[in-house]
Amino acid sequence: MKTFNLGLLLFNLAIVIYSMPISTPNEKDEALAETYLKSFFNLTEETGPAVRRGNSQRVKKISEMQKFFGLQVTGSLDTETVTLMKKSRCGVPDVQVGSFSTFDNLKWQKNQLTYRIENYTPDMTVAEVDDSIERALQVWAKVSPLRFTRIYSGTADIMISFGTRNHGDFYPFDGPEGTLAHAFAPGNYIGGDAHFDDDEYFTFSSTKGYNLFLVAAHEFGHSMGLSHSKDPGALMYPIYSYTDPRTFSLPRDDVNGIQFIYGPNPDVNPNPGKPDPTPPSTPDACDPKLVLDAVSTLRGEKMFFKGRFFWRSYAQSSRPELNLIKSFWPELPENIDAAYESLLSDKVFIFKGSKVWALDGYDLVSGYPKNLKSVGLPRAVTKVDAAMYDEDSSKTLFFVGDSYYSYDEKKKKMDKGFPKRVDVGFPGMTSKVTAAIQEKGYTYLFSGSFVFEYSMNTRKQSRILGNSFFLPC
Repeated sequence: MKTFNLGLLLFNLAIVIYSMPISTPNEKDEALAETYLKSFFNLTEETGPAVRRGNSQRVKKISEMQKFFGLQVTGSLDTETVTLMKKSRCGVPDVQVGSFSTFDNLKWQKNQLTYRIENYTPDMTVAEVDDSIERALQVWAKVSPLRFTRIYSGTADIMISFGTRNHGDFYPFDGPEGTLAHAFAPGNYIGGDAHFDDDEYFTFSSTKGYNLFLVAAHEFGHSMGLSHSKDPGALMYPIYSYTDPRTFSLPRDDVNGIQFIYGPNPDVNPNPGKPDPTPPSTPDACDPKLVLDAVSTLRGEKMFFKGRFFWRSYAQSSRPELNLIKSFWPELPENIDAAYESLLSDKVFIFKGSKVWALDGYDLVSGYPKNLKSVGLPRAVTKVDAAMYDEDSSKTLFFVGDSYYSYDEKKKKMDKGFPKRVDVGFPGMTSKVTAAIQEKGYTYLFSGSFVFEYSMNTRKQSRILGNSFFLPC
């Protein structure tokens, strides 16, 4: 076993913590906020005139947190702030600025590292744990000069173990649904080690429980010297979310971070004959060339989908909130084709390829996905480009190529005379419709980075706008 060093432990610990369900702010939330700010933003007890004037350290620390996560900076414990405090997150203090961040001057002084798996979780087979750990390390090896060799006895650079409660490092786990794992930055003694809470349920491929590959890949980022990123699409973002391990690709922000410390992979091409995959990047609402996949309302909110992400825009927030689709709905696909909210059924329908999913609020409706014909579309239609619900007529318009269909939600059947050409129903709309939404009697058709405004009464085009009309940055 490695020699224990408390000073190094206190400085280098990186913990992933999972929170309680979201609720309206109350006295328990006040207590949660106190603990949260002490743990992650160095809040200390304070008394005196500053507290009475409302200029307390607590207000400052709430503001720091809001700024870090891109929330509206109010200094008050509003619903949006409490909601974020209750999300799954990692225990490293969030005091860094910028995208990726690193532990100051903490890195391995060699590229050849060893690892040892000391014990196993009963949730998975030995082979599944071995495979998950190896693939998690290779996530970092593929984009850096770091190389990992497994040993089966003695002390490795990265010692990996499963334990519960007090497990020997003065940072006890807290049982189910609490601390998931922790890891230590590079260094001697306990540096680089990763511990996993065996009171949690770890999985190999299921969306249930916690995917060991994803958790381990995040923790090994700490083991290599990375702290947390402010990029919600990064593996090193403080909040855990599920991504299909079979299609996982290390995001650009994480690649930038590990290469900042160690440099790029010296192998010109690890996969001869195949081009190197481009690391996925997080979309930017300020990008004037941004092309959205789909747009929908949801009980007063607006949702803008792009790749693995979606923005939520709602009245309580001054700016859209960017989230991973999988963090809300692990079963939903990414890179969706279309979405719309039916006010008649009070459901949101999500389309990709020949399948459609349904949401009741933020809950997936059982019995889905279904085929496109379940929403009245003919068998010949294998993909929907955009969809929009017309509140006045209770009809849904489906845009497919240069044509569109009109589906009567009340009668549950397609209107006669369709499909029609888009430029017939919406004069001047000659480009492909990629998303659509209706608001205050106007229809907005998205095409590329432009939004075309139409009056539903006259069907005349009134304005050509940019994405920022609905999606401010």
